[in-house]
Amino acid sequence: MTELYPWIIGVGNVLRGDDGAAAAVVSQLRDAEIPAYNFDGDGAELMEMWAGQNKVIVIDAASSGAPAGTVHRFDVRQEQLPRHFFRYSSHQFGVAEAVEMARTLGQLPAQMIVYGVEGADFSLGAPLSPDVQITIGNVVDSIKNDIGYSDA
Repeated sequence: MTELYPWIIGVGNVLRGDDGAAAAVVSQLRDAEIPAYNFDGDGAELMEMWAGQNKVIVIDAASSGAPAGTVHRFDVRQEQLPRHFFRYSSHQFGVAEAVEMARTLGQLPAQMIVYGVEGADFSLGAPLSPDVQITIGNVVDSIKNDIGYSDA
């Protein structure tokens, strides 16, 4: 059996402002009937989620100093994730650490893309910032392109 879509995982906490960007992406993907999953656990559990999957896309909030709403896309089979981009994880072992641990253990999926959505406000109870809200659709479109999705 071939996979119709890759395993798509949105990482973050909707209660922490722009850390909820991935959940907004997941919601729009689901509206398009593309299976996607929200995740707010630690990196070890994240590695278990993608274990055995051939194709994986992960979305997380980023904080690299770029303008809010900037979208970073990494093919982690080709490059390492910058750890400082994903420092707003509520866990010590976040996306970057999970990816690099999986790489070290030889357990990365054959194809893996990580999107980082640059946030501005990660405070408890804050809504998504306007720049992040605007870019959510762009991330959804990019993921649709990655998976060969057609609205037709």
